[in-house]
Amino acid sequence: MLSSSSPRIDLDGDLEKNESQVPSIKSTTDEDIQRYTADALCISNRYDASGDMPEHIAVASVKALGPPPDGGLLAWTQVAMAHLVVLNTWGTINSFGIFQTYYTSALSRPPSDISWIGSIQVFLLFFIGTLTGRLTDAGYFRYVFMIGSLLVVFGSLMASLSTTYEQLFLSQGVCIGLGMGCLFCPIVAVLCTFFVKKRNLAIGLSISGSATGGVIFPLMVRQLLPQIGFSWTMRCIALVQFVSMLIANIFVRTRIQPRKTGPLVEWSAFKEGPYGFFVLGSFFAKNFWGVYIAFYYIGAFSRDILGYSYHDSINLLVLMNGIGAIGRILPGLIADRWCGPLHVIIPASFICMVLLYSWNSIHSHTGIYGLAVIYGIFGATVQGIFPAALSSMTLDISKSGMRMGMAFSIVAFANLSGPPIAGALIRKADGRYLYAFVFAGTCLCLGTIFSIICRIVKGGFVLRAKI
Repeated sequence: MLSSSSPRIDLDGDLEKNESQVPSIKSTTDEDIQRYTADALCISNRYDASGDMPEHIAVASVKALGPPPDGGLLAWTQVAMAHLVVLNTWGTINSFGIFQTYYTSALSRPPSDISWIGSIQVFLLFFIGTLTGRLTDAGYFRYVFMIGSLLVVFGSLMASLSTTYEQLFLSQGVCIGLGMGCLFCPIVAVLCTFFVKKRNLAIGLSISGSATGGVIFPLMVRQLLPQIGFSWTMRCIALVQFVSMLIANIFVRTRIQPRKTGPLVEWSAFKEGPYGFFVLGSFFAKNFWGVYIAFYYIGAFSRDILGYSYHDSINLLVLMNGIGAIGRILPGLIADRWCGPLHVIIPASFICMVLLYSWNSIHSHTGIYGLAVIYGIFGATVQGIFPAALSSMTLDISKSGMRMGMAFSIVAFANLSGPPIAGALIRKADGRYLYAFVFAGTCLCLGTIFSIICRIVKGGFVLRAKI
C-alpha cells in the first residue's frame, strides 16, 4: 500500500545536488461473404508466388469491403498516425529511465519503489487492452482514442503539479497508463486492417515511434530540467503530447465494419497452439520480465557502477533508444520479404538473452556504449516485431482487437512485476546488478524457448516456411 504520509519534496530543487544522491469459405449471403473474406484477408501468406490475391478471396472482397490496400495515401497516413501514438506511449515508457534516476534522488526512495510508477504505467497499457480492443472491434474506436489522448496529456499536467510519491504514482503512473491503454492496442488493431503483405513493415514503421519518443523526451528533460525545473519540463512534455495526439485524432481512420456482438474474451483462442505458446513466450521475453529491464536500469547502472554523471547517463539512454530505429524498421522489411515475423523475433530474443547474461562483465565506457548499441538494435527488434507476430496468430481480422487485447492483458502482469523485481534484486545485492540482469536473461531464455515451440507448432520443421 502507498503511504499517504510521504513528505513533500521539491522536484525543482538543485539538480547537481540530487545527482550525488542517486543510488542508482462457404457463403450464401452478404454477411457470410464479409465474414469469410475477413478471415481470409488476415492471413498474409494466402497470396500466391506472384503476389496476386487468390481468385476466391478477390471475388468475395468485391462484395465485401475489399482487400486491405497495402499502401496508398490513406494507409500510409495511418502508419504515420500510429507512429505518433507510439511516440507518446512506448516512447514515454522507453524514456522512464531518466525519471527512474531523478526520482530516486529527489524523492529519496529506493529504485524498486520508483519503478512501480513506470510498471503500473505499462501494466495498464496492456491490461485494459482486452476492453479497449473489444470496444475497437465494436465500433467505438474514436471515443476510446479521444479519451486516451486526453488522459495522457492530463496525466503529464498533473505530474507537473506533484510533489509526493503518491501524487506521481497516480498522475504519471495510473492516469497516463490508462490513457496509453486506450491508445496502443486500438491503433495497432486498426493499422493491421490496412495491410497484409506489407504488415510487418507498416507495424515496424509505426513502432519506431518508440525510438522517436525515446530520443525526444530524454533530450527535453536533459535540456529543460536544469533551466526551468521539473514542473515546467513536464508541461512542455504535455504540450508535445497534446499537439501530436491532436494531429492523430484528426487523421486516424478505421476500415473494418464494427462487430457489435461477441464475448469480451475468447477463451478458445488459447486452445490454438501457436497463439497460446506465443503469448506465453511474450510474457517472459517480449516485455518487462525480460527485454525492457535493460531500458529501465542502464542509466542507473552507468551511474552506480561506471561513475557516469546524470547527463551522461541520459546520453546513453538516448543512444540506446535512437539506434533502436534500425531494429524496428529493418526487421519488418526482412519479415515481409523473406521469413515472417517469428523467424525474426526468435534470434533477436536469443541475442538479447546473451547480452543480458554478459552485462555484468562490462567495466568500461567503451563496453557500455557498445552494449547499448547492440542491445538497442535487437531489443528494439523484439519490441517492434512483437505486434506483427501477434497479429499473424489471429486468422479473423474482425477479432484482431480482442485477440491483441487478450494477449496484452496477460503480459501486463509481467510488465507490472518485472522492474520492481529487478529493483529488489539490486537492493538485495547491495547495489550490484548481477542478480537483476541474470533474472532478465533467464526470462529471455524462457521466452525464446516458448517462441521456438510456437514456431514448430505453427509451421512444423519446414525451415523455409514464412511464419
